[in-house]
Amino acid sequence: MGEPAHSLGGGGGRGDGAAADYDYLIKFLALGDSGVGKTSFLYQYTDNTFNGRFISTVGIDFREKRVVHRVPGPDGSMGRSQRVHLQLWDTAGQERFRSLTTAFFRDAMGFLLLFDLSSEQSFINTRNWLTQLQTHAYCENPDVILCGNKADLEDHRQVSEDRVRDMAEKFGLPYFETSAATGQNVAKAVECLLDMVMARMERCVDKSQLPGGRNGLNNNAKGRGFKHDDGAPDKNSCPC
Repeated sequence: MGEPAHSLGGGGGRGDGAAADYDYLIKFLALGDSGVGKTSFLYQYTDNTFNGRFISTVGIDFREKRVVHRVPGPDGSMGRSQRVHLQLWDTAGQERFRSLTTAFFRDAMGFLLLFDLSSEQSFINTRNWLTQLQTHAYCENPDVILCGNKADLEDHRQVSEDRVRDMAEKFGLPYFETSAATGQNVAKAVECLLDMVMARMERCVDKSQLPGGRNGLNNNAKGRGFKHDDGAPDKNSCPC
């Protein structure tokens, strides 16, 4: 597994720099328009809490959580367990922060793309976010989960489930209707993304094409973080 892992801390919030015992440090990025509930979504996942007040994220913030991921065996049974330290990066949705937030795209292994089920425009803009991902992520087909958030506001819904599923199928994206307020499907969406990312890591023959990889699956991928030394992987050479 390489050198002993170091962490920014455990639990749901920011860490304290203490040494950690985990097998993988994996970074996910939440993105989408301002006000779709990215921050509330991440707080619900890490802390099981919800704050109804809207506080706009300035630039970049992050949450953390430790989980145990079990790898399915060849016969479908649950195989070995792996200790995963998740860093969940929260991006500002406003256009004025776009150059800052897209700089973080290349270091993330997976993405949670959120829109607001009560906002038609936020759903339309998911296509723009997908274009941004194709341009700035570490490869042209990164793992993405589409989340229609604020499912608890059914009386204010502007986007039908069938319409979203048609779009999700077109782009090959798993889709969850989520609620940061009630917790509906929040954990399921993150767990699905983790399953996809871990499966990709298992499939990749050349681990150097993953964020942080250089000489195989190195300490950046196992037990540390994902970060390229040059900051710019070759998006077109990802074999996964």
